[in-house]
Amino acid sequence: MADSNVTSLFRSTAAHSPSMAALARESDGTGPVDFCIPCNPYFPTPAMFDEMAARLREIITYYPSSADTITAELCNLLQLPPSCVAMGNGSTELITWIDHLMVRESLAIPVPTFGRWTDQPMETGKRVDMFPLQESSGFALDLTQYAEFIRKRNTKVAVICNPNNPDGGFIHKQALVQFMDAMADLDLIIIDESFLEFADAEVEPSVVQEAMLRPNVVVLRSLGKNFGLHGIRFGYLVANPALAGRIRSMLPKWNLNAFAEHVVFILKEHGAEYAQSLQQVRRDRLDMASHLSALPGLTVYPSQGNFLFVRLPVGAEGTVVRDRMLTEHRILVRECGNKIGSSSRFLRLVVRPQTDVRRLVSGMEQVLYGTRRGAAVPELSTGTNYSSGTAAVDRLVGATNGAGMQNLAAQALLGTGTSGVGMPMPVPTPMPVPVPAVAQMPMQPQPVPMPMQVPQPQLVPQPQQPQPQPQFEPMVAAAQVQQMPMQQMQQMQMPQQMPQQQPFGVPAPAPAPMPPQGPTPTGVPARNGLTAAQVRGATSPNGMQNLAPAPATGWPNAQAQAQSWPNAAGMGQAG
Repeated sequence: MADSNVTSLFRSTAAHSPSMAALARESDGTGPVDFCIPCNPYFPTPAMFDEMAARLREIITYYPSSADTITAELCNLLQLPPSCVAMGNGSTELITWIDHLMVRESLAIPVPTFGRWTDQPMETGKRVDMFPLQESSGFALDLTQYAEFIRKRNTKVAVICNPNNPDGGFIHKQALVQFMDAMADLDLIIIDESFLEFADAEVEPSVVQEAMLRPNVVVLRSLGKNFGLHGIRFGYLVANPALAGRIRSMLPKWNLNAFAEHVVFILKEHGAEYAQSLQQVRRDRLDMASHLSALPGLTVYPSQGNFLFVRLPVGAEGTVVRDRMLTEHRILVRECGNKIGSSSRFLRLVVRPQTDVRRLVSGMEQVLYGTRRGAAVPELSTGTNYSSGTAAVDRLVGATNGAGMQNLAAQALLGTGTSGVGMPMPVPTPMPVPVPAVAQMPMQPQPVPMPMQVPQPQLVPQPQQPQPQPQFEPMVAAAQVQQMPMQQMQQMQMPQQMPQQQPFGVPAPAPAPMPPQGPTPTGVPARNGLTAAQVRGATSPNGMQNLAPAPATGWPNAQAQAQSWPNAAGMGQAG
């Protein structure tokens, strides 16, 4: 596999890593060991693959059944009403239709996260309000601060990925329910549970039952990731019948392929194997975290997904590590410099069996330290911590905070300058970064005591006095590296029809009230009918004052409880 070919493949796919098919074409026809694509390595079983291979001709020759037929079978398996479910050709198809049909003007999303939640709304001219997760708190999402951020920006739609991609951060169900109560007047709340079946922090962490009762909640779930079948492209959403029906009515009658139909109809025979595969991934996650944390200077963050978010040692640059791991060791890793809110100091590594993990650790030791353990690979002499193409993207996002502009991503990759409306994106304050080791950390994530838990007039944590760290330097987040000075942004000449940019932390003047587009008062249904609080038989008159964090439960749950197939919430028992 030639170095030049590898470099060109990654540069031509700025938003994501190259496909495994593209990498295989550049080699001897076989792909590398994959620590990049978050897939279940234990499911389907070899026997299931053999059965599908035997029926390959039949599967690909004929039309599949209609989407309604396949959805009905999946709902029968998961014990969900078909009227509350819409199946899509991958989660990206459902995200696209959610954006087109339900996102009016603005959407809030914590970053870093799955790129389609930021890119899709911007491509259709929406304002994307990005709430930066702080490395100093282990990228944990503070729901109270997120809610305050949404209120001050007057955002219409809120997204939470649980667990979050790429860091694997997890929000307990009780906290999510409290958030949904406090945000019941938003147009829409989206809970992306694409990786939730790999979590074991709670026995029943899904909020699909809540979504079916609420007027403004959609839960997105994945099948390809959980079942180890990304190539089939299938996922589903759960919402009340009106919202689910609105999405379902826009989907093509045959938007699901014959492979998806075949897999859905054989799943009922393989529930035990599926549950065992999830338990094995959870065990492998602990083993992999333990081995990686033994590498000097490598930070491993707690995760509830089937991947681990790691920070490379000081001096190491992610694109160099990625390319050398691929060319020298035939191992594919996900460098996260092109994720907004992240930088090339971070990798996302998918959980794999122990044999593969030992090969990964051996390769990283050689790449990071060479023959002298502890000497990290040098950074690129480009003056940036970004992989190719991402500095321009983050400059634009930093200047506009994701203000909706057509073809923003294309403009960024071409290096064109532009500006938009909206307040500048909050910049995380550089702080010394803890370097946890799994052997020293409790397996149960503990709430991080931070000053931000006390109400503050600002939306970002107050600067803290840096503590000396003899081994590492404070890290500067990706959005800060190339961001223009605040004074320069405030002096930029804006188009006459756009409002003048406001300094961050000062709410922008409220627009003139327009009945069709004005915000719905708190406690009033967003789309007629009952409020979420009324549905639950409770009220929340004090709004966010009642939004308290949920108590932590066991992480990971060592009590494995076998179950033949997921319950009505689409989830198996934790184990």
